[in-house]
Amino acid sequence: MVETFTATQFLVMGLAAVAAGMINAIAGGGTLISFPALLAAGVPPVAANVTNTVALVPGYLGATFAQLKDLNGQRRRLQLLLPAGVAGGIVGGILLLNTSEKLFSELVPYLILLAAGLLAVQDIVRKWVVRRIEISGGSAANEAWSIGPVFLAAIYGGYFGAGLSVIILAVLGLAIEDNLTRLNALKQSIAFAVNVAAATFFVFSGQVVWIAAGVMAIGAVLGGVLGGKLARRVQPQTLRVVVVAIGVIVAIIYLVR
Repeated sequence: MVETFTATQFLVMGLAAVAAGMINAIAGGGTLISFPALLAAGVPPVAANVTNTVALVPGYLGATFAQLKDLNGQRRRLQLLLPAGVAGGIVGGILLLNTSEKLFSELVPYLILLAAGLLAVQDIVRKWVVRRIEISGGSAANEAWSIGPVFLAAIYGGYFGAGLSVIILAVLGLAIEDNLTRLNALKQSIAFAVNVAAATFFVFSGQVVWIAAGVMAIGAVLGGVLGGKLARRVQPQTLRVVVVAIGVIVAIIYLVR
C-alpha cells in the first residue's frame, strides 16, 4: 500500500476532494472525481475505495443537517429504515474487504459506469417520484415494504456507494407517500447512515490510507461549503452532465487498460 505521496499527488487529491465536496453539495456524484484521483495517486483499488468512503463522510454531514427540519414527523420511518441502512452498509463493507484486488480492479470500470448511469437518470427518477405522488393522491402505502430494498441498496452503498442516493430515492418513492422535499431529507439521512456505518467499519480494517483521507476530508468539507455558496449560480443539470462525462471517460480508460 502507498505510504508516501509527492506534493503533486497531494495537490491532486486535495483538489479532487474539494471538487467532490462541491459536486455532492450541488448535484451529487462527487465520488466519480475523488475515487479516480486516489487510483491515479497509486493507491490500490480496494484501499482507494475504503479511503474515499472515510474521507467524504464529513462532507455529507453538512447536507444532512441542512435538511433536518424536513424530517419532522418522520420518526417512525427513520426507526424502520436507518437500521436497514446501517446493516446494509456494514454488509457491503464486509463484501468489499473480502474482494481480491484483482477482482475489484476488474469491477472498477463497471462500477464507475453504473454510478455514472445512476447519476444520469437522477432527474428522471425525481420526476417519476413527483408524478407518482401526484397520481397516488396521498393514498396509504406500506412503508415497511421499503426495508428490504433499502437494505439491498445499502449493501451497494457500503461496497462502492456512488449513485446510492438515486437508488434510495426510487425505493422511497415506491413505498412512501409524501412530498419530494421530505423524501429527499429521508433519503439523505439513510445515505448518511450507510456511509457512516461503512466508514466506521473501514476505520478498523487497516486499509485506510490516513494521510490521504485527512487531506481529502478537509478538501471535501471546503468543497461542501463552496458548493453551498455556488448552488444558486450553477445549474445542477449542467454539472451533472460534466460529472457523468468524466465518469464515462475514466471508465473507458480503465477498460482499455
